[in-house]
Amino acid sequence: MNTYHPHCLLCGDRNPWGLKLRFAAAEDGEVRAVFKGRRLLEGYDGLLHGGVIASLLDSAMTNCLLQQGIEAVTGELNVRYLHPVSCTAELELRARVATERRPLYVLTSELVTQGRSVARASAKFMMKS
Repeated sequence: MNTYHPHCLLCGDRNPWGLKLRFAAAEDGEVRAVFKGRRLLEGYDGLLHGGVIASLLDSAMTNCLLQQGIEAVTGELNVRYLHPVSCTAELELRARVATERRPLYVLTSELVTQGRSVARASAKFMMKS
């Protein structure tokens, strides 16, 4: 259950329209989640909307911090789209902390399908006051 922001569109369990992503911590410090796309999230014909991809990557990084008990907000987000993504693809989200200098955190995330990285992001997060 998401106790930090239960109505979040991406990972909240109390949002009736939400994606309800479930992130799990890995031993290497990453968080991971699996996401199955759907046509409702389509941008160009047959492709997952770029804004959805950016939101997935941002959510992974946010949840990486939440797994450590750190509540922070996105201050800057840079997304690199590497390959088109089918709107019905099964995707794995991964995120990790790159550097930490409180109150600033730099994280990276990646979206993978069939072993291929299709999008990457880096972001700066600031502790929530």
